[in-house]
Amino acid sequence: MLVKRLGVAVVMVVTMLVASAVAQDGKNELGGALGRTFISNQGITGGTAPHTIIAFGNGLSFDVEYARRLWVAPIYSIAGEVVMMYNKDEDINGGSYGFAVVPAQLSQLFVTPAVRFNLFPTTAVSPWVSVGGGFGHISQSSQLLYGGTNPGSSGTSGVLEGGLGLDVKVWRQLSIRGEVRDFWSGAVDFPLAPTGKSRQHNFFVGGGAFWRF
Repeated sequence: MLVKRLGVAVVMVVTMLVASAVAQDGKNELGGALGRTFISNQGITGGTAPHTIIAFGNGLSFDVEYARRLWVAPIYSIAGEVVMMYNKDEDINGGSYGFAVVPAQLSQLFVTPAVRFNLFPTTAVSPWVSVGGGFGHISQSSQLLYGGTNPGSSGTSGVLEGGLGLDVKVWRQLSIRGEVRDFWSGAVDFPLAPTGKSRQHNFFVGGGAFWRF
């Protein structure tokens, strides 16, 4: 429920930012991407077979992006952007029947204002890097994988974002985008399967499009 409320709030903020921007000056961008979120497997501290590793699935995810170009030159440009990435259903595997230690799934929401640097922004092909920070919320299912009530809790933490990508102009103000973003967030709470980690990398790999106006 909290994730839905946060998502609605972010959409409202982005909408207000777009509405307040200078209309039709070519410095605004609005778009999104569809892809997968990759989280590295984590070892369970003190774990014994058969449940020594927590494995994460590659959850189908999407992001919504709004950006405003602050400086544009032939060689480079600087833009402020807000990125919201949502991973609705990340499957988890760990433990075994009779040894339930992790929830069946979790969901993630990351919201990160950032600064983006593009090379050759006035050409048809423009690579870029992005650096920023914001917050993330991770929700867990109430039931453990293989049965039982999950004692783990959902949580919100600060998030650092780093990304790189490539923009290709295809028609008028429409461009396609390929991107990889790392959302470095707080680790998931696994009381029955401690990993010894306080932070974790969440790599979003996706492709999409945006419109410049």
